[in-house]
Amino acid sequence: MEKLYYSDCHLKEFTATVTGCTETPKGWAVTLSATAFYPEGGGQACDLGTLGNARVLDVQEHQEDICHLCDAPLAVGSTVTGTIDWARRFDLMQQHSGEHILSGLVYRKYGFHNVGFHVGGEMMEIDFDGPIPQEELEALEWQANQAVFADLPINCWYPSQEALPTTFYRTKKQLPWPVRLVQIPGIDSCACCGVHVAATGEIGLIKIVSMVKFHQGVRLQLCCGGRAVKLMQAVFAQNRLVSQAFSAKMLETGAAAGKMNEALASEKFRASTLQASLFERIAEDQKDKGNVLLFQEGLDSNGLRELTDKIAALCGGWAACCSGKDGSYNVCILHKGGEIKPLCEALKTRLNARGGGKPGSFQGSIPAERSQIEAVFAEFT
Repeated sequence: MEKLYYSDCHLKEFTATVTGCTETPKGWAVTLSATAFYPEGGGQACDLGTLGNARVLDVQEHQEDICHLCDAPLAVGSTVTGTIDWARRFDLMQQHSGEHILSGLVYRKYGFHNVGFHVGGEMMEIDFDGPIPQEELEALEWQANQAVFADLPINCWYPSQEALPTTFYRTKKQLPWPVRLVQIPGIDSCACCGVHVAATGEIGLIKIVSMVKFHQGVRLQLCCGGRAVKLMQAVFAQNRLVSQAFSAKMLETGAAAGKMNEALASEKFRASTLQASLFERIAEDQKDKGNVLLFQEGLDSNGLRELTDKIAALCGGWAACCSGKDGSYNVCILHKGGEIKPLCEALKTRLNARGGGKPGSFQGSIPAERSQIEAVFAEFT
């Protein structure tokens, strides 16, 4: 089978003879005399498109054959026209070629190998076997884009069996001949079976999105070409909204957000101080009253626990605080040194309460009306 995707990576349409068609549980496995459909491999997804009137759902390489999984059968011996989903192919070429630039630069500067490569639906991931300093990431990205702007040719070729041992290429282990090399002058030379753009300028843009520690090295998340442009458009749109919300210039939103966080922290401290003072007064009102059931609006789980704890320390019995609305209350029950298990069992059995805690404590929810809750508690007062 002639692999047309190697002789011309930009070939969008071709004709070929159908050499085989076998029905499978997932569709029809079709082989051709020649194909421009790239099969999945080397971290790059396969091409999709059409063969005649059949949709190509998957492409895999089996030994010397390229198998096209189609949604309809094709007559063996017939001539068909294959059409590549070019938007998908070009996107994958942009990602793969951009990966070579970044991997080549990392290898040249740090000596680290690319040990993992995956192109997802939105982002691409590259794993390296050594750490890259966070503070050098921006400069690395700039170097990668400088290579794009230089519009360097990307050469794909097979060195002769005699030349291969003396030809430099980036690899984790020596490979047997024949080896297909992908070279970008001054940037990278790597063994690769994938398809690439003709020159680096076709990549358009390389944007590193994140870097995290991965095993002994790092994992970079990035995108190239059209994906990078779409990402930047989305980020710009979001930052414009932030700019409007903070009444700040678009390059000053970070500082504006920092000031807002400081103001919020100050308000939270003030609110927590006032809440603590209010809880103290509420608890003082319940001093020595024995068992206490109290409904207090607007409390989160931490506030509910804090108020109940203060009341339980002074009331001389169990303290129960509820916050919420009819049909959906959060509850906290505490008894310093006392028993509340029968009360909790009654709430679970009769009002479908959910929750738990250590002996003498319970925190959870009660999906019931206030009057129903009060009726159960009244039996244990």
